Amino acid sequence: MLKLFRLLPLLALVAGLTACDQSQLYEKNVDFEGYTWSVRQKPAFTFDIADTTQRYDVYFNVRNASAYGYYNLYLKHTLTAPDGKPVSQLLHQMLLMDPQTGEPRGRGTGDIYDHQFLALPNQRFRQTGTYKLVLEQYMRQDQLPGLMAVGVRVSQAAASKP
Repeated sequence: MLKLFRLLPLLALVAGLTACDQSQLYEKNVDFEGYTWSVRQKPAFTFDIADTTQRYDVYFNVRNASAYGYYNLYLKHTLTAPDGKPVSQLLHQMLLMDPQTGEPRGRGTGDIYDHQFLALPNQRFRQTGTYKLVLEQYMRQDQLPGLMAVGVRVSQAAASKP
């Protein structure tokens, strides 16, 4: 119980910092049970677009432990429009560690590292409504131990911000 009271100021600070970002439209992360991403797990994220004149940046969030066995992560996304038609499907390579030195990238505390990759810069959504973005790990291994969470963030594109 005492630990919970110690965490409350930190949680309030994090909530306050994210609330200050006027350009953020959506952000959600999904934790993996046992800190392992199975090839069968395909996290889906839904977000609403009301302004089709605006451009958006779509980021992928990744949290990994230093025990993750690779320096990179291949991830495939499928973006579907409100009418159910596919908008885009791409394979992304994200470098979680420096390939030469093995030094972790991203922000970390202890042996946990958080990364945010700009996956779809300056994205234009042509329809208003609810979009669906599905992420799949695309490595050559069914189970990826050391991957703790993935997520999606959608915000106004840098050039569109007031």
